[in-house]
Amino acid sequence: MKIAIFGASGATGRLLTERCLAAGYEVAALLRRPAKFALREQMRVVEGSAFNAEAVQRTVEGADVVLSVLGARLLRREDVLERVVPLIVEEMQQSGVRRIIALGSAGAKDDLLKKQPAWRRWFVQKMVYNTFLKWPVASQVAQWKTLAASGLDFTMVMPPMLTDGKARDKFRINGEALPPDGRQIARADVANFMVAQIESREWVGKGVYVAY
Repeated sequence: MKIAIFGASGATGRLLTERCLAAGYEVAALLRRPAKFALREQMRVVEGSAFNAEAVQRTVEGADVVLSVLGARLLRREDVLERVVPLIVEEMQQSGVRRIIALGSAGAKDDLLKKQPAWRRWFVQKMVYNTFLKWPVASQVAQWKTLAASGLDFTMVMPPMLTDGKARDKFRINGEALPPDGRQIARADVANFMVAQIESREWVGKGVYVAY
């Protein structure tokens, strides 16, 4: 099976790429600076920017599944997902590629906090998502809306805060809202979960929350 990865050079993207290669998948990745990516010799590299439609098309071409772990690197307004996800969707539609698994965040949908205590709902919404993480959350909301309207077989994986810890291989999964008191999860576990979705239909057309 052929996998196209966007965001492979990021912290979660590197883990995701390692796991796809270890699973025996053929991987293509769009990289801005291929010379700095340690796994470049083990896969097909497309050099370029995710803001360039031609580079996106060359990455998607021939893929069975697309994985995206793109996102904001800073807290200020960047509009990365607002600009890139529509490009990926368009190229997938034109190339006939149906399946995309994207890394989102717990703030992408309005229902994320309905399983939390009232005080935490207020704190997270008012003090975190409406202020400190205002722009990254807005980008994730935009990504969700684009994928939901795409007509593609999408899955959006929505964790809370990501950590660099080791995989525990045990975490909570919920399709309705962030699990009660779900505060964090390791990138390693998220990468494992995303790879598991490549050959699973369980969460097609849905968002899914994952947290410890």
